Amino acid sequence: MEVAGKRYSYDDKELDRAEGEVIEALESHSQQPFPDPDRWLEEQVPPNILLTTVDAMLNWARRSSLWTVLCFPACCAFELMSAACSRFDISRFGMEIMRASPRQADLMITAGTLTWKMAPQVRRVYDQMAEPKWVIAMGACGISGGMFAGSYAVVPGYNRIIPVDVYVPGCPPRPEALLNGIRMLQDKIAKRSLLEEVKKP
Repeated sequence: MEVAGKRYSYDDKELDRAEGEVIEALESHSQQPFPDPDRWLEEQVPPNILLTTVDAMLNWARRSSLWTVLCFPACCAFELMSAACSRFDISRFGMEIMRASPRQADLMITAGTLTWKMAPQVRRVYDQMAEPKWVIAMGACGISGGMFAGSYAVVPGYNRIIPVDVYVPGCPPRPEALLNGIRMLQDKIAKRSLLEEVKKP
């Protein structure tokens, strides 16, 4: 090897000796295997106490895994699809899977104009959902019929046929507004009481 006009030569014996020392030092420190990382499973767990209520635990589970049923008859559905994409990422709220069957869902997001001809089908979807269930009315048409409220064929708000928990205004509302409505619904679920559900007729 030559650097800046000077010749450096390495003795093969010196290289072998240096490598041998490194190997011997590693070998002397490697007589025992590393401890198994799963040994902690055999350790005695110190006793712990976790205090909570049944309401808090159930409500936490319910609000953290809202499953949405597909019930989007009009244009607000495009904003809902945007909320499910990576930019807004509705899966952060545990609801990335849109259910095709109402029997597997507990949240209906009613996005768009509803006609009286379609109303029985929407009511049927709601009736088939599992209890407890919630509804978000998304957009001006879902809240009050919007610009079509005066039409004989349009339902002036989903709350005429099903109970609505959260209203998200706009025409159409942006994905951020829908996510805010979902957060409002989660806060509402967190305040539910199991006794109130038992007392229902």
